[in-house]
Amino acid sequence: MTADAPHRASVWLLDADALADETLDSYAAWLDASERERLVRFQRPARRRQFLGGRVLARLALGHVLGAEPSAIRLLDRPGAAPLLASPSAPAAGFSISHSGRWVACAVSGSSKLGLDIERIDASRDIDALAAQAFDADRQAWLTTRPAETRVRDFYGLWSRAEAQFKLDMPAGSVFELSTPELAIVLCCGRMLDKPPALELRTLSALPPPACAPAPTRSRPKTSS
Repeated sequence: MTADAPHRASVWLLDADALADETLDSYAAWLDASERERLVRFQRPARRRQFLGGRVLARLALGHVLGAEPSAIRLLDRPGAAPLLASPSAPAAGFSISHSGRWVACAVSGSSKLGLDIERIDASRDIDALAAQAFDADRQAWLTTRPAETRVRDFYGLWSRAEAQFKLDMPAGSVFELSTPELAIVLCCGRMLDKPPALELRTLSALPPPACAPAPTRSRPKTSS
């Protein structure tokens, strides 16, 4: 990408619970060996779906941006840290995966590092106790000034912004809130984008099974006449 090319990003959103197990599992072959090892270690089905859905969605989004086959996208797995894109031909590309409940999301850009966080908005949680654990005094004070009708959503927006900034791990050139009625969604970008990122709801269709190689045929011995 040239220096004067537009800097853009998009966020792909997937409802993992809307997929049949066999549909999601048909994509497991896209994972590399270390990712497959992690996948089989998950004890909770929901966490397994989040992990597999995130890695598949990332490959689809990166393939779209980079003009590559999604199954050919290689991600460097780093347990305890975000995966990295293994693509020397696209050093400026960035992506970030997040999940909450049944939702999985991936932000992708061909020219900017990204930090994405999504949080399912849950009004039943004690947001005051959570804020006391997670926020500094200034953020807690700001939250107490928010109207009662928006306070829960404001809490999750603040939480998502902090998480997205942590994932970006550099000063943000631009920050976008893309929240839905169910989710707080914040994207932090290393660059100033030319336009706000699009939020795109995606689904998956089951991949066809790998084609089986035809069985070798044996030539019949010739008989003498």
